[in-house]
Amino acid sequence: MAEWKCPQEWSQWMDWLAAGLHGRCRWRLPILVIGMLFAQGRRTVSSWLRAAGVGDDFTDYYYFIAAVGRKTEILATHLLVLLLSRLPTSPRLLLGLDDTPTKRYGPKVQGAGIHHNPTPGPADQKYLYGHIWVTLAWIVRHPLWGTIGLPLWAMIYVRVKDIAKIPKHYQWAFQTKLILAARLVEWAAKIVQAAGKILWIVADGAYAKRPFLRRAIAAGVVVVSRLRKDAALRDVPPKLKKGRRRGPGRPRKYGQNRISLAKRAGQKRGWQTVRCLLYGKLVTKTYKTFLATYRPACGLIRVVLVKEADGWDAFFCTDPSASVLEVLEAFADRAALEQDFHDVKEVWGTGEQQVRNLWARMSL
Repeated sequence: MAEWKCPQEWSQWMDWLAAGLHGRCRWRLPILVIGMLFAQGRRTVSSWLRAAGVGDDFTDYYYFIAAVGRKTEILATHLLVLLLSRLPTSPRLLLGLDDTPTKRYGPKVQGAGIHHNPTPGPADQKYLYGHIWVTLAWIVRHPLWGTIGLPLWAMIYVRVKDIAKIPKHYQWAFQTKLILAARLVEWAAKIVQAAGKILWIVADGAYAKRPFLRRAIAAGVVVVSRLRKDAALRDVPPKLKKGRRRGPGRPRKYGQNRISLAKRAGQKRGWQTVRCLLYGKLVTKTYKTFLATYRPACGLIRVVLVKEADGWDAFFCTDPSASVLEVLEAFADRAALEQDFHDVKEVWGTGEQQVRNLWARMSL
């Protein structure tokens, strides 16, 4: 009978990823991943084990999945290091940040709760029961497939009212989505900067708030996001003239004058055009850009206003020297995360695994 063996490179990658697990059980990880790849039908853990041919040993593998959930940071670190060593990279890396829910069913599902449904569908379901995942992905441009996202790590967000349902020996503490996002960015910044790269993070406007921005900027990360149309912007404080002595106190960090984005967008003068690649198409955008100071971003930012057929949109970058082209293309590339969420749920069946343990959920 013919015996199939994994390619040598695949075995090396699995050994590298499993290096952070306990020596007595790390050998189970390649078998489990093979089952995930070749499982058919509904993507439950049982179907994974049947596809891998280890269904008779299902109890040990269920315990192993929970053990992997406690080591997700180590596995994610090994994955990012592996990608940095294998993929051709530019001096700047772009990571995307967003959150998404996965539906669950049944009682006693640890960490699950009622959340807003971002995709109500024809039934107009405003809420769903399940888990919320704050996800970080590496966004790259492929010459044939366009912009794609490579998921790196996702953390579960648990509401305050659902913390009491988690066993106390887990010592699970409440953390907002902004704090979870900041933790993901700080984790990635250490690895990327150690590799000598510049890290850019693109996130939705929901993350453009002080708790996240302050920690991301302190980690040396450049953030690109959407700006509220009523954002409390200030102008840039004037520089001290040469030879003139400064008064007592620290130099002014924020300007005295308020900037109204609506008034700036309503002015007919100052608009320019730029050709950029957005959502896989080369288009011409009409924009207006200027520097401003913004307290949630801890200082100076670049603001980009874009004129659209139905109005205007505002974006910002915490790097004042960033170009309009870089800001617009980075924010458009964030759409790769939505494709990731679709593929992970619809193709790989995230949320269908039928496990109730919280640590087992984090490993899936």
